[in-house]
Amino acid sequence: MANHLFDLVRARMPAAQSPFIVHPDGKALSYGDLEAVSARLAGVLVAAGVLPGDRVAVQVEKSANALMLYLACVRAGAVFLPLNAAYTLAELEYFIGDAEPALIVCDPSRQAGIVAIARGAAVETLDAGGEGSLMQKAQGMPDLFADAARGPDDLAAILYTSGTTGRSKGAMLSHDNLASNALTLVDFWRFSRSDVLLHALPIFHTHGLFVGTNVVLLAGASMLFLPKFDADEVMRLLPRATTMMGVPTFYVRLLDHAGLTREATAHMRLFVSGSAPLLADTHRDWSQRTGHAILERYGMTETNMNTSNPYDGDRVAGTVGPPLPGIAARITEPDTGAVLPAGEIGMIEVKGPNVFKGYWRNPEKTASEFRVDGFFITGDLGKVDAKGYVHIVGRGKDLIITGGYNVYPKEVESEIDALPGVVESAVIGLAHKDFGEAVTAVVVRAKGADLDDRAVMAALEGRLARFKQPKRVFIVDELPRNTMGKVQKNVLREIYAGVFV
Repeated sequence: MANHLFDLVRARMPAAQSPFIVHPDGKALSYGDLEAVSARLAGVLVAAGVLPGDRVAVQVEKSANALMLYLACVRAGAVFLPLNAAYTLAELEYFIGDAEPALIVCDPSRQAGIVAIARGAAVETLDAGGEGSLMQKAQGMPDLFADAARGPDDLAAILYTSGTTGRSKGAMLSHDNLASNALTLVDFWRFSRSDVLLHALPIFHTHGLFVGTNVVLLAGASMLFLPKFDADEVMRLLPRATTMMGVPTFYVRLLDHAGLTREATAHMRLFVSGSAPLLADTHRDWSQRTGHAILERYGMTETNMNTSNPYDGDRVAGTVGPPLPGIAARITEPDTGAVLPAGEIGMIEVKGPNVFKGYWRNPEKTASEFRVDGFFITGDLGKVDAKGYVHIVGRGKDLIITGGYNVYPKEVESEIDALPGVVESAVIGLAHKDFGEAVTAVVVRAKGADLDDRAVMAALEGRLARFKQPKRVFIVDELPRNTMGKVQKNVLREIYAGVFV
């Protein structure tokens, strides 16, 4: 039976003994192992009653078997739903209620809490070492699996992306959304079977999962698989790699490492950065230190990758390059949708096979985010220069990107506003050398309330994932507003600019 995405993976596999994942200790998982393990896990899914189109929610630490579970979902026709390992049970309860997964896979330490909110879904475990009840059941399954029939438009994954108002939304990504984008990047970034990607990204979002992993798979390449970013470990393994993908934080921290030299990086073919804006200073410092120009690109949860600086040609600091082949981008007047000429700032809109199918069970929101001609309204403000390079100049929805993770102020504000002694709050992102932006809260305290910055930060622990928690809290008497009563976050950014740099 035809399975659009996995058929492509299988068709591009190198010899069965070729390594796919190599761990820091040298232990390897081959492409033959990939087929066998993903087949066994797909068998577990089917035995658990997972049908094509059912969601499988996964909140686990990074491991090779977690990637095998992703591929097993593809093969079984299920919809893979990765969730940040930092999410609290309070946050998970919404995702489970909205997506209604047939199966939830979690770390053993969280099993009891998740069973309580599972709403009847089966619950299996997978720990950071790649072991648990899921793998125990897989041991009894055959190494062969008849892949479910899935076409290009069938769903392969749902990734939740928060909104500035209301609840998180599930972006529906099809087999061809993922396959087409990975094939484009393999070609555009010149990946081949001889490449070794140093993979230190998490695998619960687009960058580490669909960019890093799918590109390696469709190139028949391999990757050095780190559980998390560690500068010393990256420098130790770098001689064995040819490419690296990272967020700006990675490059900032590596620039502080004494081992980063031209000699240490001379063998490298490509350094890619994304998920957050790369400071021009970081781009320049990296080039001077290593002789390599970092390739910056632009993508979203809803679209995978949209633009990229060129492999050959100028990689311009502060830009994300032209649209990728087969993808159209334009700048429009945000209110009217009128297309603006080069050089003018407006809303970035994109169209192509990479663009998602809409928001899960939210047709009204889906309709509002697309133009009648099919262009997706990204919510990012930017411009296109005379050479066709896209410049992102701001975010129309107040999105904060910290360490490569998206944080939407409204979610943090809602938690702060619910605290005793708080009148209201405004959450902004401030420039931070290490994280790109730091979540910062400005809080209006009720008269007579015994509330300080430490109390606010302590109250948010356990209510929000750590990356969403403010790095600083400022207590004020009132927030600046315009004549219409809207909080002027731009004024707050000016007032507190330079706090972290």
